[in-house]
Amino acid sequence: MDDKEVLGRIHGLVDEEHTLRTQLADGKLSATEEHARLQELEVALDQCWDLLRRRRAAREFGNNPDTEQAHSAGEVEGYLQ
Repeated sequence: MDDKEVLGRIHGLVDEEHTLRTQLADGKLSATEEHARLQELEVALDQCWDLLRRRRAAREFGNNPDTEQAHSAGEVEGYLQ
């Protein structure tokens, strides 16, 4: 996945987040359903942002960004802040 594809995925996930909030407000989705899907979206977004940062870092240091792969949800969510 190149940078453009990662950014496209990020935008798609953000759009889905907005859709979920609208569906909740319209009563088409329960708060429990919205919350569960939002948690999944947050993890996917974290993975995408992590991959994009690592691709950019690889490029900055003269490495091939195409060798970077998405890390698992457990690994990304386990990063220390």
